[in-house]
Amino acid sequence: MEIVELLQQAAPTLMKGVGYTLLFALSSMIGGLALGFVLAVARIVPWRPVHWPAALYVSLMRGTPLLVQIFVVYYGLPSVGIEFSPLTAGVLTLSLNAGAYLSESLRGAILGVTHGQWNAAYSIGLTYFQTLRFIIVPQAVRIAVPAMSNTLISLIKDTSLVSVITVTELMLATKEVIAVTFRPLPLYIATACIYWALSLCFEALQHRLEKKLGKAHQT
Repeated sequence: MEIVELLQQAAPTLMKGVGYTLLFALSSMIGGLALGFVLAVARIVPWRPVHWPAALYVSLMRGTPLLVQIFVVYYGLPSVGIEFSPLTAGVLTLSLNAGAYLSESLRGAILGVTHGQWNAAYSIGLTYFQTLRFIIVPQAVRIAVPAMSNTLISLIKDTSLVSVITVTELMLATKEVIAVTFRPLPLYIATACIYWALSLCFEALQHRLEKKLGKAHQT
């Protein structure tokens, strides 16, 4: 009963944290997908001035810790006159990081479409970008859904890192309750279960999307 009362006491603060966590995750998913698509296209076009900067960006974002990237955006950029609120800095950093990983999933999927699809499109008079838009990308998205979904689901857990810049998402909300109740174990377990439940919800959406795209491809 004591644990139940503890969780009831913590519930309002934790639910507020869940709201911020979902806000961070969904906003970063949208931003990451948009950036990831641009980077993926930049890395497959046959123009080196476009290809190399995109490749360098992806290497940089994948090769450095997300926590360091958050510190650079929130604490480092103000020294050169660029300043963001904690919420904006968190969403921006997560989007920039997710975009690099999503671009690799999309690039691999685009390259996985058979070369005959390109030749067929060219034979009916489509340009490079028309072929990419109408023929290649729709097929590539279906191929990339599992890999992209894994990256997007991981964003839910990565949001815990923005607690270091004083955003009251789920992890920081948990720490605030612990500071009052001095009961870390049940609260951390409850928080872990909440993260797990959120991940399961997004996994269910992933499976539904895979089935829907699979049926559309079969028809």
